[in-house]
Amino acid sequence: MKTYSVRLALAGVLAGALAFSAVAQQKPVGDIGTVDLKEGEKLFKKPGFSPYAGRNYPTVVYWGDTHLHTSMSLDARAGGNTLGPEEALRFARGGEVVAATGEPARLSRPLDWLVVADHSDAMGTMNEIAKGNPQLMTDPTVKQWHDAIAQGGEVGMQAAYDVVETLSAGKIPPVMLDPRLTRSLWERQTAIIEKYNEPGRFTAFIGYEWTSNNTGNNLHRNVIYRDGKAKADQAVPFTTAESENPEDLWKWMQAYEEKSGGSVLAIPHNGNLSNGLMFKLETFKGTPLTKEWATARANWEPLYETTQIKGDGESHPSLSPSDEFAAYETWDKGNLMLLPKKPGMLQYEYTREALKNGLKIEQQFGVNPFKFGLVGSTDSHTSLSTAEEENFFGKHSGVEPNPHRYEHVVMDFQGRKLMSWEMAASGYAGVWSTENTREALWDAMKRREVYATTGPRMIVRFFGGFDFVAKDATSRLPAEIGYAKGVPMGGDLHRAPAGKAPTFLVAALKDPIGANLDRLQVVKGWLDAKGDTHEKVYDVAWGDAATRRPGPDGKLPPVGNTVDVKDASWTNTIGDPELITVWKDPDFDPSLRAFYYVRVLEIPTPRWTAYEAKRFGITMPKEVPMVTQERAYTSPIWYTPGQ
Repeated sequence: MKTYSVRLALAGVLAGALAFSAVAQQKPVGDIGTVDLKEGEKLFKKPGFSPYAGRNYPTVVYWGDTHLHTSMSLDARAGGNTLGPEEALRFARGGEVVAATGEPARLSRPLDWLVVADHSDAMGTMNEIAKGNPQLMTDPTVKQWHDAIAQGGEVGMQAAYDVVETLSAGKIPPVMLDPRLTRSLWERQTAIIEKYNEPGRFTAFIGYEWTSNNTGNNLHRNVIYRDGKAKADQAVPFTTAESENPEDLWKWMQAYEEKSGGSVLAIPHNGNLSNGLMFKLETFKGTPLTKEWATARANWEPLYETTQIKGDGESHPSLSPSDEFAAYETWDKGNLMLLPKKPGMLQYEYTREALKNGLKIEQQFGVNPFKFGLVGSTDSHTSLSTAEEENFFGKHSGVEPNPHRYEHVVMDFQGRKLMSWEMAASGYAGVWSTENTREALWDAMKRREVYATTGPRMIVRFFGGFDFVAKDATSRLPAEIGYAKGVPMGGDLHRAPAGKAPTFLVAALKDPIGANLDRLQVVKGWLDAKGDTHEKVYDVAWGDAATRRPGPDGKLPPVGNTVDVKDASWTNTIGDPELITVWKDPDFDPSLRAFYYVRVLEIPTPRWTAYEAKRFGITMPKEVPMVTQERAYTSPIWYTPGQ
């Protein structure tokens, strides 16, 4: 049987990348190590001071997934996934496992860390029903489910979905709510995760997904612990049986921290499936926002998952009509039940618009609830964290690689359908951390020194300050200069010195076994004096610069396309392996709030559907996209005047 994996690195390509890798891993000149970054940020309000200057700053980017489901998730098990958290962690660490459909699978490049984020609602109970847990068999309804699942085939699958539908409707048999069962399953979960956590080599995070799904409107959050089993076991996960309101999740998080002395954060995702609720400018109950609400959200939700299998959430072409790259892997047909969108919903669903609205709220309350960093993750329900096009195992076990998966209907409601070919092979999270431990990685997430990719492992650096000069882009040690003169992605700039505009050191290196880079872009959003928001995308560096120049309209011509769809291949004869520049905002107004983040685009490459067509010798329908342009999104850097 064939083992699906990403291709091996060519020695020449890898060698060509090492110079920039060394840049990313260089050691600091000085190390005072104990600087408190929050105190440093206060000091940075004084022009010319960086809170990172001289400290032990992050030198390595660690790759992982904040959002992976196993058979412990009710819907994953119903979809045929029989692999538990142990197999998921083994796979992420580089081991081979046999997927639920019988195919051996292995990553050619292991991940550095993983969050097993199984759904908190009825976590593990589908497995217990299937096994015939004696405690559960005392309920006749649950016993009936068990007997049907044991038959297998269509009967068993239908029974599994009946379990999901019954519990989703809130009709949970009391025996399944026994706190002793809930606690025993949670402690079993944390024990497995603890077993695979190896500080310095591989980090296994304890976590779960809280799945608020009010009439199909996605308000899900992934909760990630900084802590180990001893603290995490002090409280079972919060469920939507207790509340659908995110504010109640924040209260649970606060209570957990107070009781255990631990730390947790939450990551929302898929605002594109919330039908306008994820970033709406009112509370869950429809009341006006308050400073207290904004403060709580900013504290508990420092990150947002901006790209994953169920669509890319950076922006939407109707929200960013002048952005030629906004229409990427867009899912916008409705919510999780495909209930159609109404006018005005989209503006409260996407990352860039939320970042802009955050500036408006900050102007009002002095607190920005949408001051979040950006990560990508898979949301795979296969136990396999695969985000690259050529080894994409899909959303759930029913759509693992096979000749007909492109025909599978993911969602179908009143004639509106989402097809499996619309799934996006995305994404991963890059974390700039001082070491590969729970504590260091979690702290980097909390301070937003992270970035998202749609799968490739590009190395991206982004620093902002007021004193970067063009010569800084010629150094082979951009991190040394970046931390000495400014703040990294996720940081803050305050009160521009008289006569100065922000300058940014932007650098990216291609994935060593991936495609060359098309361009680096800085995306800016700002709030004008009238309280209106604006955005602009700047091309700041690009491949083939000697022959490729902006036209009279200021637009950069496309990089080209070397993809051979039939062969699912491409050549790195266009684009550049690395791009680095210093960019100065030409439209800066020191009196206006603003944010900046970097978008990195690769040259076009084959989409997972092209690999599927070649692998199985099939012809895809004309509407199926076969080429993609992978990308990375950094966390923003914010500018605040008058502080």
